[in-house]
Amino acid sequence: QVQLVESGGGLVQPGGSLRLSCAASGNIFSISYMGWYRQAPGKERESVAFISSSDSTNYDNSVKGRFTISRDSAKNTVYLQMNTLKPEDTAHYFCNALVALTTREYREVWGQGTQVTVSS
Repeated sequence: QVQLVESGGGLVQPGGSLRLSCAASGNIFSISYMGWYRQAPGKERESVAFISSSDSTNYDNSVKGRFTISRDSAKNTVYLQMNTLKPEDTAHYFCNALVALTTREYREVWGQGTQVTVSS
């Protein structure tokens, strides 16, 4: 069984910064990618940023230039540095990963999420 545990959410003023962390634990052979989705009240879940095992990154246009995703492969942890936060960034942020349990068995895993609220 694989678990993702997020941390780092909270309340911040517009223009402020937060850093989210997501640590994967359990029966992990390797991780193909890790990243973040978010979901605001009344809206669909949307992709925010992802990083692959080769450190290739992908960002939603709404966060490019403000958010930076990085990873520590030794710790199976991904980070999301969020700068110049806007009220529209307010959402529940979910960690997502594609984990290889063996050389042949893969599983998509979700975390419980962490709330980010941007408000004055």
